[in-house]
Amino acid sequence: MNKKNKLLTIGQFAALHGINKKTLMWYDEIGLFKPAAINLENGYRCYNYHQSPILETILLLRELDVSVPEIQNFMKNRSAQNLKCLLNEKIAELDLQLLHLQAVRKTLSCHRQDMDTLLTMDLSEICIVEKEEQCLVTVDIDKDVTFEREVELITAETARYRLCRLHDASYGSMVPVASLLNGNFDGYTRLFIEIPWLGQRSGLHIQPKGNYLRAFHKGGWDQLPLRYQEILAFAHEKGLALSGYSYEKGINETVIDRIEDYIVQIEIPISGMV
Repeated sequence: MNKKNKLLTIGQFAALHGINKKTLMWYDEIGLFKPAAINLENGYRCYNYHQSPILETILLLRELDVSVPEIQNFMKNRSAQNLKCLLNEKIAELDLQLLHLQAVRKTLSCHRQDMDTLLTMDLSEICIVEKEEQCLVTVDIDKDVTFEREVELITAETARYRLCRLHDASYGSMVPVASLLNGNFDGYTRLFIEIPWLGQRSGLHIQPKGNYLRAFHKGGWDQLPLRYQEILAFAHEKGLALSGYSYEKGINETVIDRIEDYIVQIEIPISGMV
């Protein structure tokens, strides 16, 4: 007798495929996957080796979150073409999930980097750092825009880029360097959103690659102009020309309760030497 035609008990067949025998019993009850034979002496279900590929197909589809009714429909119309279509659909879904997981990982890496910065920073230090180019989603604002309106604008952009939650991205504000040089330290013109998975450039603000002045400010916004004066004095002393925008973002919002402990990271592009 060919060993592949030998009948296996439900326990043996379940163990062969790494599932519980109750799963096979349920599949039988709903007509999804029937045993090869029923033992006439004890009524036990029996299976053979030739059924393994069919069961593995069902298990694969279940692992891909294909519903039981969908699988039942496929099994009634089983063909290479139908299986190909079903697998193409699930592969596309998996690709989207992978993109989301990659974005989540990048977001977590950014938060971890912020925590590293918090643990090693010197709040009094002003330093030069090198940054890669980054694409930012921006929202135009001015001093007459209310906080409520800013929230509405950010919420709209969050929905536009299909963010699941607000903190799937990092947010900040931008003030032109020209305004800073004129003593207008609260002349904010844009809000920005760092979205991890943006692959396009069209319609986005490009934060340029290069050297930046980086500094930090802890405490209320009313003291921020004093910090900017220190930054500009440092740039003047070092003969550094600043251009573009100052990019501000909070880096410790997730680990504080008091606004007095809020820390803002300030980064301004260095365009050259004066």
